[in-house]
Amino acid sequence: MIKTMLPLAFLFLVLPVRAADAPFDKVAGQVNNKMVKLFGSGGFNGLTSYGSGMIVSPEGHILTVATQLLDTQDLRVHLADGRRFRAKVIFTEPELGTALLAIKQDEKEKVDLDLEYFDIPAAIKSLKAQPGDWVLAFSNCFEIATRDEPMSVQRGMIQAQSKLVARRGVFEAPYHGDVFFLDQIVNNKGSAGGAVTTRKGELIGMIGMEFRNVTSDTWINYCLPINCKIEVKDGDKLRVISLEEFIVDGIKGTYKTPVKTKDRDGPGVFHGIVFVPNILPQTPPYIDRVVAKSPAHKSKLQPDDLLVYVDGEPVYSVQAFKDLIKKYTPGMKVQLEVRRGEKLTAVEVELADVPK
Repeated sequence: MIKTMLPLAFLFLVLPVRAADAPFDKVAGQVNNKMVKLFGSGGFNGLTSYGSGMIVSPEGHILTVATQLLDTQDLRVHLADGRRFRAKVIFTEPELGTALLAIKQDEKEKVDLDLEYFDIPAAIKSLKAQPGDWVLAFSNCFEIATRDEPMSVQRGMIQAQSKLVARRGVFEAPYHGDVFFLDQIVNNKGSAGGAVTTRKGELIGMIGMEFRNVTSDTWINYCLPINCKIEVKDGDKLRVISLEEFIVDGIKGTYKTPVKTKDRDGPGVFHGIVFVPNILPQTPPYIDRVVAKSPAHKSKLQPDDLLVYVDGEPVYSVQAFKDLIKKYTPGMKVQLEVRRGEKLTAVEVELADVPK
């Protein structure tokens, strides 16, 4: 019996450790140095005030997803070493659902950051990810990390590569190109903007927002590949935009967002609600003001009300409301639910013709 066990023990000693079981603490440390924790607007039910981002230049440019988190004058960034900075949004790309930030510094106390960063063009050239590959996901899910605390790390595998067809309530995912579907639960609160890498720390993609599969109505776990691109209409022409173009041109300050025709409020429908500036596709539907003598005014809607439901359908953004209201006609009554303070209030609004 002992003679039989000796060769087996020898095999365990000499055989290399499988890639999936190899330690990755050093890689985790290296990747964490290229990540940031973001803190901004939110804090309401369903709207988190924290997120994740990736450093894409030594000067402090940060890639993340375009969400309501960024819609604030007090956007803050925590680096891996614990330093805190304010940041500003310099470009967004609605078709990709991405945003590029820049760290702001006081001119009198400005320092040369020289940060560790993901070299996006180089990463795209060496990208070889495919279904079956082991991956690591880094993010500030559930706000576990602040200051110099490391990001959460999840190990998993790429399950498939396919088109993203997803939505959350009435809000449809802005990007419809190829994504990597993962077998670990990575799309949590605060995870959007996190990094997905190989076991060696090579960047593969960016974790997206929380969405449900349109077909199965189940939550999906995915990341946006760093080499993603999509064809969009830019004015009267078709244009191919890519994540690489967005980052490279954005850092230079030369990126141009595709021009779109302005959305109408609806087919001749007037409600009298004026929302906060719709800077991002995911801007929460807060009421900025109510037009005097309008249907909204008669229904006693108020500034600072947060629109939550339209006839039972959850509404997560200003754009989602505009898309939903298009199916209504003048004279129809719509049941709205708004969050006023800490309470939900039901309000019925009778839509009218657009005033001449």
